Amino acid sequence: MSEDYMYARDGTVDSHNNPANKNKTGKWKACGFILGNECCERLAYYGMSTNLVNYLRIRLNQGNVTASNNVTNWSGTCYITPLIGAFLPDAYFGRYWIIAIFSIVYCVGMTLLTMTASVEGLNPSCDENGCDPTKSQVVVCFLALYLIALGTGGIKPCVSSFGADQFDANDEAERKKKSSFFNWFYLSINVGALVASSALVWIQMNVGWGWGFGIPAVSMFIAVGSFFSGSRLYQFQKPGGSPITRIFQVLVASIRKSHVNVPHDKTLLYETTDAESNIKGSCKLEHSKTLRFFDKAAVEVEGDHVQGLISPWKLCTVTQVEELKSIIRLLPVWASGIIFSTVYSQMSTMFVLQGNTMDQHMGPNFKIPSASLSLFDTVSVIFWTPVYDRIIVRIARKYTGHERGFTQLQRMGIGLVLSTIAMIVAGILEVIRLNYVRRHNYYDLEYIPMSIFWQVPQYFFVGCAEVFTVIGQVEFFYDQAHDAMRSLCSALALTTVALGNYLSTLLVTIVNNLTTRNGNLGWIPDNMNLGHLDYFYWLLAILSLLNFLVYLWI
Repeated sequence: MSEDYMYARDGTVDSHNNPANKNKTGKWKACGFILGNECCERLAYYGMSTNLVNYLRIRLNQGNVTASNNVTNWSGTCYITPLIGAFLPDAYFGRYWIIAIFSIVYCVGMTLLTMTASVEGLNPSCDENGCDPTKSQVVVCFLALYLIALGTGGIKPCVSSFGADQFDANDEAERKKKSSFFNWFYLSINVGALVASSALVWIQMNVGWGWGFGIPAVSMFIAVGSFFSGSRLYQFQKPGGSPITRIFQVLVASIRKSHVNVPHDKTLLYETTDAESNIKGSCKLEHSKTLRFFDKAAVEVEGDHVQGLISPWKLCTVTQVEELKSIIRLLPVWASGIIFSTVYSQMSTMFVLQGNTMDQHMGPNFKIPSASLSLFDTVSVIFWTPVYDRIIVRIARKYTGHERGFTQLQRMGIGLVLSTIAMIVAGILEVIRLNYVRRHNYYDLEYIPMSIFWQVPQYFFVGCAEVFTVIGQVEFFYDQAHDAMRSLCSALALTTVALGNYLSTLLVTIVNNLTTRNGNLGWIPDNMNLGHLDYFYWLLAILSLLNFLVYLWI
């Protein structure tokens, strides 16, 4: 291998800040530690979040609506805090150190949550009539949960981007491997989720919450160990300065020059004369003809220089302008993920509450907790991820001619259709369940004699939708991002999950307020046999269909 090809050509460096040697760093040998870290971290996260609605309902004595809204509010926060984890690595510290710092916060939160479920005085007192938590116990529990939200949010936008950084963006062979990395990255997430939704949920419901939260805490410590173990093999992208600051500089400069005409000759727009961009760790971007209003920020006029120096709040480079344009072009696709995330959030709330009313026996002596059925979502993802990567892509490639089989936008669109089908299937099951209740007058029966495994198809369709939409979205946002904005764009993709969870909270709150007027029980009462959860599923199916139609239009 010639010296030109021995070193990464995308500006990455090794742990000693030297140009990254591709024979010694990066690629799959480094990604193994990152995938191990992600698998264990996701086991920790799903190990405490999958069954969280039941923990709040049982140990904190909350009703269905309150517990559901608390879970979606917390989940939303887990996916809004990635904005913090995106700003800091791109601007100052780099992805490696942000993952390290926020992993410690994560471990503190997991440890505190375990203590609230096991240490006398921190865990609520319970008897045969239920649990009676004090205000201070509730506060400590939610403090632990939101420390976890901060920790997971800090590392979430960095891990996938850090893994993708291990492949040279300027090497065609490695670019193809990068596409496979995203598939295997998501597979590692679901391997962790599989263990969490099966073994850990059963432990929580049958052994105790202390063990049920303690094992995820240990898993998080293992995740940190796996990450640090690969430090010598990693390739590092240098921080390129704050992308958020650069975005605001373009906005301010454009507005200041709103009266200025943009020249037709793009060479007259301001750009550095150097071969490289003035943004550390990034290459220059070519000018595009769309969103020309923002080109005004790159038009040089008298007054742009302050004491002989260029003010970045008055004059921006073409590369800066194109960074902002790339973000704006992502927004329609970004918005389409919000409704999808609302559908996805039902797995940890309404699907669990629905399953709580059904026969959970698997054989005469073994009961499967309702939250454990999310393992069928995980199994679906684990099954479809390699099938998609090894079979579907190859078949689709013959017909589309695209190297990835489907374009990323086509892949996401297929997932949106599958998520709509998932809500339709869930709604049909609830209609059948409620009819069964009415026919046999089972209104006051805690568990109706209808197998919980009838829920499997809805979980299966959600998992299949994930393989298409979520992985496609992560890959799309990474590819569309400029070098120094990849953590920000990864966080932007994750904010759709946050807004989807918050939208779920809003919908549940509005539905509950409207349907409980005049003394009515509403669609989602504490006794689900007296409600109409099917109506809520129909509402989500309609919103999902409308979302897909808008997606086709954009």
